[in-house]
Amino acid sequence: MEGIDKELHNIFGKVLRELRTQIGFTQEQLGFECNLDRTFISLLERGLRQPTLTTLFTLSDKLMVRNYSHPY
Repeated sequence: MEGIDKELHNIFGKVLRELRTQIGFTQEQLGFECNLDRTFISLLERGLRQPTLTTLFTLSDKLMVRNYSHPY
């Protein structure tokens, strides 16, 4: 990871953590709701990993982010 990619990963992680804490979830609770491991949530929040598109939609649904539209 270099430059802008690293910055983008860190920004995503910060936003994820803020959204998670706003709804009162622990990393473990969010992981359970999304069928993901708590350690993966931690890696996302620290900018060390990035989600797949499917995981991104699952996270946004569980975090009640509704600024998107899809037919599902």
